[in-house]
Amino acid sequence: MQSFYSKPTDFHPKNLHCVLGIETSCDETGIALYHGQKGLIAHSLYSQIDLHNQYGGVVPELASRDHILKVLPLLQETLANAQLTLSAIDGIAYCAGPGLAGALLVGATFGRSLGWALGIPTLGVHHMEAHLLAPMLEEHPPEFPFIALLVSGGHTLLAQVNDIGDYQILGRSLDDAVGEAFDKTAKLLGLNYPGGPAIAALAEQGQAKQYTFPRPMVNRPDCDFSFSGLKTFVSTTLKNSDQTPQTKANIAHEFQAAVTDTLVIKAMRALKQTGLNRLVIAGGVAANTWLRKELADMATKHGFTLYYPRPSFCTDNGAMIAYLGYRRLNLGQSDNLGIKTMARYPLDQLD
Repeated sequence: MQSFYSKPTDFHPKNLHCVLGIETSCDETGIALYHGQKGLIAHSLYSQIDLHNQYGGVVPELASRDHILKVLPLLQETLANAQLTLSAIDGIAYCAGPGLAGALLVGATFGRSLGWALGIPTLGVHHMEAHLLAPMLEEHPPEFPFIALLVSGGHTLLAQVNDIGDYQILGRSLDDAVGEAFDKTAKLLGLNYPGGPAIAALAEQGQAKQYTFPRPMVNRPDCDFSFSGLKTFVSTTLKNSDQTPQTKANIAHEFQAAVTDTLVIKAMRALKQTGLNRLVIAGGVAANTWLRKELADMATKHGFTLYYPRPSFCTDNGAMIAYLGYRRLNLGQSDNLGIKTMARYPLDQLD
């Protein structure tokens, strides 16, 4: 397999202070500026949710075209908000994968071309690694090592994070990621895309314990996940019900409870198996308030510390790309003139 990151070069990082981050992996266009001493200077985000909602999910070709339209105006907006010009940028990071191939190419082509024009180093960074490190943007970031529960649209995994680039996967989804399960279940219930926020809103109207949904694989000693069967259970329950609005709310309530319980049980298992006492939750589903509450209750009960990004940095954003780019570029890593994207690349095979 081709290496995701290049080996460190002779590039001297002491002159690199301000990094531009570009995120175009799926259905959000994100631009951000991160400074080594000042932290996050400015960031802008455009979401394509309204564009894709009518199709019930992301249409890759439409996503790519919309990134092309938005990436330059967002860069201009971010620079204006920061009161800076292009000359202030010392390095550029873009999301090189995993993600939608066409969407990734937009950010990669734009970032690599801009870097060449400005004569500054550029680096394609790993999408999931950026999510894992998003809590580093907060006022009280976690120290290494920690356990990370990554719950996004396309990925669900538990990892031991020892340092930048040092990740040990403890468990992952064997089928649907939790975000995919939310989206597919929302579609069964006639809700809009994206499914996570839609189900969370409907679940608030539901009554607890009207149904008994399984907690998949919690009786196994490992930290792996499986959510496709839970989605099927929702489909069967719905077909055998009267499908009134209250019934759908009850189903949404129990589905969310089953997913949350499963994630909490597996996260607690990872902490116990490793002996660590810091847990990071990241990715789009990390914005779910019910999940946050259950994890917070578990942290209080068992005496570990919980970290997560602000909700706006749980979903895809340029800030996490800029931060990771700053860290990686300062290790002496940068790309050559080639434009690099990888639609799939395992997190635990990074250097």
